[in-house]
Amino acid sequence: MTTTLPAASGIGLRAPHYRQVLDSRPAIGWLEVHSENFFDGGLPLAMLRRVAADYPLSLHGVGLGLGSASRPDPTHLASLKRLVDAIEPAAVSEHLAFNHAGQRYANDLLPIPYTRAALDTIAAHVAEAQDAIGRPLLLENLSSYLEYPANELTEAEFLAELVSRTGCGLLLDVNNLYVNQQNLGTDVDAFLAALPAETIGEYHLAGYSQRGTLLIDTHSRPVHDAVWALYDRVLAHFGPRPTLIEWDIDIPPLDTLLGEAAKAQRRLDADATRGDAR
Repeated sequence: MTTTLPAASGIGLRAPHYRQVLDSRPAIGWLEVHSENFFDGGLPLAMLRRVAADYPLSLHGVGLGLGSASRPDPTHLASLKRLVDAIEPAAVSEHLAFNHAGQRYANDLLPIPYTRAALDTIAAHVAEAQDAIGRPLLLENLSSYLEYPANELTEAEFLAELVSRTGCGLLLDVNNLYVNQQNLGTDVDAFLAALPAETIGEYHLAGYSQRGTLLIDTHSRPVHDAVWALYDRVLAHFGPRPTLIEWDIDIPPLDTLLGEAAKAQRRLDADATRGDAR
């Protein structure tokens, strides 16, 4: 099992809402936090322990860089292991991106080439990370603004092969998929058909920004109607999964996030009803 999260909607818990969530305990299925914000322990970790007493938690990493040519940083893995042991989260996820070469780091989630040589390297990194923390990871598909000309596999074929080799699960970011469809012409039907349904442990939804004809995955807006429509297609294809509302820039009031999560929950409930009828 790659997750024990409930098949319900959740929100990303960010610093502006820590106190309000602790005080009001809103009715929400689960919460996700960025792992690296809690590596240093102290008051942030103490807060997270209190939250974990009331909600299932997902740890979502943004800094491991499993798609880099260099091996995962052992210090980073050790910090993640300590956090996993302290919190015992329902899920641990990471972006499938590169962000470092040796000791030089980029503050971004950069796309990877979908080649067999890259697959060999990244599979080894995923296996090393999973061994280090003692559990499987959920790996997230990435939003991209370019494609490597030497690609030998589609993104979905790459993800499916990585799952087969490592036993990891997948975190299907629906907004990222929509961004890639618009920016790169990704065939959504082929993408969904290529993914092993049983390995998808979580969905993400977020809002993008637009610059000219380019869509940018900024996590700074409500979920767009077109992304909701794609989410409906994903639910029809794979069925309900834990679904997160991500919002990382220009963070709105907590009630706005809860309202977006309620929209996702209504869709999850409707799909579950259709599934019962089937």
